Amino acid sequence: MYSKNNPFVTPLYEGTFSVGLDKKFFPIEKDAPPAKGALKLSINPFLIKTGERNILFDSGLGDLGENTSTALIKKNLSAYDLTELDITDIFISHLHYDHIGGLAGWSSGYLELTFPAARLWVSGNGWNNLLGKEGSTDQETRLDLVHFLNAKADLHFLGEEDQPVPGIRVKEMGGHTEFSLALFYEAGDSRYMMAGDVIGRKSAVRQKFTAKFDFDPEKSMKLRESLKKTAFEKGYVIMAYHESDTPLFRIGHHDQKHGYLTENAAERYPS
Repeated sequence: MYSKNNPFVTPLYEGTFSVGLDKKFFPIEKDAPPAKGALKLSINPFLIKTGERNILFDSGLGDLGENTSTALIKKNLSAYDLTELDITDIFISHLHYDHIGGLAGWSSGYLELTFPAARLWVSGNGWNNLLGKEGSTDQETRLDLVHFLNAKADLHFLGEEDQPVPGIRVKEMGGHTEFSLALFYEAGDSRYMMAGDVIGRKSAVRQKFTAKFDFDPEKSMKLRESLKKTAFEKGYVIMAYHESDTPLFRIGHHDQKHGYLTENAAERYPS
């Protein structure tokens, strides 16, 4: 039986998408290539069941992709005998709409909270910064959704380093966005790390690179190297939000020639 020291952790896969410069998410098959010049990204909110809490790390795309809906995350939760009312806490790594879109939806003809009983945990610095962007044309943010959540959600602000509930630790790191968070679940022998888009796919572990889509590409690269080293040395399972094949994995080996090599964590932590 799962408990706070032996949680059940799984990705809630929402699909694979081709994402171009317009930042729109077009569904494709998991094994299909993206459109020319586009990125291939999967969407995987993560569920953590501890026996006391049902926690989400990021909330999925919701209604904000092409032909996507908050109905999918509700369906995915039902596979684990949960409804949207059972989610107690939601932690957001950063405030791009593909990570917060599932927090509210328009299925009833008007905007309503997807998880009305949940506490929503976000970077205080990031949230206040976002609210100051009135009139922004940033296509990675939906300010209508943000203002709705600001008025209706049970909103809680995280500091630069915080431990808001037992087992959860967060650290503001920046890099991908100015105030991106690293999210950690640590209890007993269970160690999980979710670094948003700083380590969004397994390929980010195998390569050393800068990415032009980051707020601070050089900082992101340095953070990736530091997080990989920590995950390897301390045995964290990495939760890769945009990974298509194995969104839960460990770093099982490192050497000078091959760098970091990964291994699937799904056998012990079912996906």
